[in-house]
Amino acid sequence: MLKIAFHPIYKHPLPQGHRFPMEKYELLPQQLLHEGTCVDANFFQPEKPNDKHIVTVHTPDYYYDLINLTLDQRAARKIGFPLSEVLVAREVIIADGTMKASEFALEHGIAMNIAGGTHHAYSNRGEAFCMLNDQAIGARYLQNKGLAEKILIVDLDVHQGNGTAEIFKHDTSVFTFSMHGKSNYPFKKEISDLDIALENDTDDTTYLKLLKDTLPKLIQEQQPDFIYYLCGVDVIASDKLGKLGLSVEGCKARDRFVLEQCKSNQIPVMCSMGGGYSPDIKTIVEAHANTFRLAQDLFF
Repeated sequence: MLKIAFHPIYKHPLPQGHRFPMEKYELLPQQLLHEGTCVDANFFQPEKPNDKHIVTVHTPDYYYDLINLTLDQRAARKIGFPLSEVLVAREVIIADGTMKASEFALEHGIAMNIAGGTHHAYSNRGEAFCMLNDQAIGARYLQNKGLAEKILIVDLDVHQGNGTAEIFKHDTSVFTFSMHGKSNYPFKKEISDLDIALENDTDDTTYLKLLKDTLPKLIQEQQPDFIYYLCGVDVIASDKLGKLGLSVEGCKARDRFVLEQCKSNQIPVMCSMGGGYSPDIKTIVEAHANTFRLAQDLFF
């Protein structure tokens, strides 16, 4: 059975004046239930995890300043919104959702987190609405429990996974692959193990050819025993923060190819949803829902 991390805190509103599509975290599970892609049993509710799992990735000084709301003003400003207990708790619970979904993926082949994909969080700081790097925490969690050795992170959000690249910069047990917009945030990129920077308005054909030329070879070379997939839908042409030119169907074809590669190679995959900022919330929900529909069709 497909297991999906979801917690009511995911949809907690941001402070007034911050335009971030938080409503997608409420509408997406409603859509999946309404159309019959999922039933209530598909969803599980993450909790606050043991701090020890988080400080394997994030420095204790940063993490405890974050949860105690004692970050200095400059560090807090880089995160992008005023910090509060509930927003920090949300991030911590998202990390637990990814850790637990990772174990479900080992059991069922795939598992999802409706939130997550917080790849701009560095080991010692947050950036761009990301405070804790959920997939980095998940990867280290599996390794420390002896459940995985070599991990591949496939980050196809429109923005480079700069925090993830920094966290695993000197770690050959985790391979970081980021395919992102060349002229998009972050404007000063980190160095992933493999970066593919895309020109503005890259279309479906160009994007999918690059992906299909790259991912199978990468899997063959790296021989991962677990994959994290960051499947942001901000690659769509209508996205306010994107600059690429994919259609909704092109984004779906991207997801299909990645998940088929995981399935055919018998590599468990855990998916975090990442970004999506199109003006029409229906476009965001439809693009994200496609990933869940494909997971059900391909794995169950």
